[in-house]
Amino acid sequence: MTGIGIGEDVGARGARARALAVLRVRSRALAVAVLPAAVAVVLLAGGWTGHLVGPFWHAARWVVTPLAVLVLLAAGAVGLVVARARPAVSPTVAVPEETAPDLYRMVRDLADRLDVPAPSAIALTPDCDSWLEDRTHPSHGTPPAAERDEIAGARAAHRRTPAAPVLVIGSPFLWWMRVGELRAVLAPVVAGTGPSAHPDIAAARRFVRGLDAAVAVASAPGRRALTRPVGAGVGWTARLLLRACREHAAQMERGVAAAAAERAQAVDYGLRIVAQEQVGLAYAGWDRLLTRVALPAWRMGRWPSRLDAGVVAALTELSRRDRLAEGFASRLGERPACDLLDEPGVIDEATSLLAARLFHGGPAEPGPDWAPVDWEEYPEEVVDRKWRTDAARLHRVLDTLGPHDALGTHDARGPAAPRPAQGPTLSRVLDHLTLPTPTPTPETPVPGESAAPGEATVAREAAVAEGSAATGGTAVPEEPEGALRPEGTLHPESDPVPESDPFPEGDPFPEGDLFPEGDLFPEEAPVLRNERGAALAARLTTELAREEATASDGAAAGARPAVTPDTALWDDGGLPLFPLQPPRTARELLADHVTAMVCCAAMDTAGAAPGLDWLDGPSLLLGGERTKDLTPRVLSLVEDGDPAPLRAWLVASGIRPEKPVRLV
Repeated sequence: MTGIGIGEDVGARGARARALAVLRVRSRALAVAVLPAAVAVVLLAGGWTGHLVGPFWHAARWVVTPLAVLVLLAAGAVGLVVARARPAVSPTVAVPEETAPDLYRMVRDLADRLDVPAPSAIALTPDCDSWLEDRTHPSHGTPPAAERDEIAGARAAHRRTPAAPVLVIGSPFLWWMRVGELRAVLAPVVAGTGPSAHPDIAAARRFVRGLDAAVAVASAPGRRALTRPVGAGVGWTARLLLRACREHAAQMERGVAAAAAERAQAVDYGLRIVAQEQVGLAYAGWDRLLTRVALPAWRMGRWPSRLDAGVVAALTELSRRDRLAEGFASRLGERPACDLLDEPGVIDEATSLLAARLFHGGPAEPGPDWAPVDWEEYPEEVVDRKWRTDAARLHRVLDTLGPHDALGTHDARGPAAPRPAQGPTLSRVLDHLTLPTPTPTPETPVPGESAAPGEATVAREAAVAEGSAATGGTAVPEEPEGALRPEGTLHPESDPVPESDPFPEGDPFPEGDLFPEGDLFPEEAPVLRNERGAALAARLTTELAREEATASDGAAAGARPAVTPDTALWDDGGLPLFPLQPPRTARELLADHVTAMVCCAAMDTAGAAPGLDWLDGPSLLLGGERTKDLTPRVLSLVEDGDPAPLRAWLVASGIRPEKPVRLV
């Protein structure tokens, strides 16, 4: 099994042609580097033999010879960096054959059916993708030739082709897919080992990876002043060569993929169509699990140790809620692919820790401030702690703002507003974020005093508008630059205090589709019109940034964890490599903290409990049911300073905001 017959299909022939084009770029670069030396040799030989004599040839020898030496030195430096630079390797969890003999046996049988070399090893990655990765560079610790192929066994000693690449499998596939589905999904991936064994394609790939690694080495910060020009020259040359062979390398990889897909059509073709649907479903469930469930735990210093098992629960819940996924849960009676592992729990824990490192930047090893958490402990260890920690931070910031509103002002037309209730109560938060409502003046009689609060506000605005129209318009006093006022509110001359714009009764959220379930914050977040909320959100942002900076300084001061053979293959200096979400805005922070305070009050005064929703993350359980209508009511208070919708919900739920809550 020495190859796949490159000339038998169009994709393989095209891949080989593109590989030769890449190698021609390398040959031309070598020719350009050697050309000055060749000219210098001709000039020197001509002088020694007496053919090229005279002042002109003598001056040419003095100019070309040093130039040739410099070009050779530069070319040697570039070639040395390209050859010795460590190519980038994906972070993975190695799966030795003794820990997964059934998985290795399945891959070996699949390679035999495809008539291609078997992968040299198998590794898992916390992502919904699978690929082949070459790890034959000396810096990757390649084993000796006799031990290089862990699957093919004794046949590796008789094969003259280079060592086969490593098969990287997405860990969610092993837990969600069945054995047959996994084999069908891996068939075109394993088929790619055939083109990879061709010498021309392997040499072209090594050249491109070496150039890419050389660019990374030249761009590394912290170089000395003497070596910085050398690094800049190496980087410029490597980028020039990469631009020259970029198109050929891309077409080569497309040809390899086309050849692998063509070869894999004979293996489980019908099942692969069904399995591709599971790939998309697994990706959706994995992304939801990371952003809604795992991320809150990571921010609390805990990492869920069974993420792959959690994706099965998340996708099962999705199939229960979504009609489009109804038939997928019926597959769960078949044998899952994770049964191919001897200890799936150990592998799941390792991939979960790697996912926390990649997507959040957590430490490499567990510790007192970075401990694993099981799904059974998630509500108490993560959800309850998160809410009480946020509530405590909110009250610490409120203590720094003082008893009045965020700007330190109060209503000068009447008696001073009562001081907020001291202690960690929800009423304190409600009173602080509620915008003051001005009382009617004698000059502007307002009808409808017996109406509801929302109707009275509308009546007052209508009366003010009618009075302005009758007198030819009333001048509105100028607002200071940068002042935040609710849109559409009226400010008569005798009432300079801003007034909130509450929703009319009966429909507190006229545009309910602005905040659909599962989308807490829309893409274009509205500006906080609540002055007190804006000031409180700014203080919360500063406080949270200070806490994160303190935590990062403490982590940096600790000892660097030991490097394992698998983690030594990639550079962890830029973690997280794939941040899940951008930093939260001030509005999002304030809404999260107010929601946490409401949940704490519900747990301490109404018997509510923290819960885990597999698709939405932390959730509040009232009477055993998950609350779904809390977010828009919190946003009404945060953005507009209108507590009426939230207070009505608190009364209906039996939550007492005046009672102190327990903080961490």
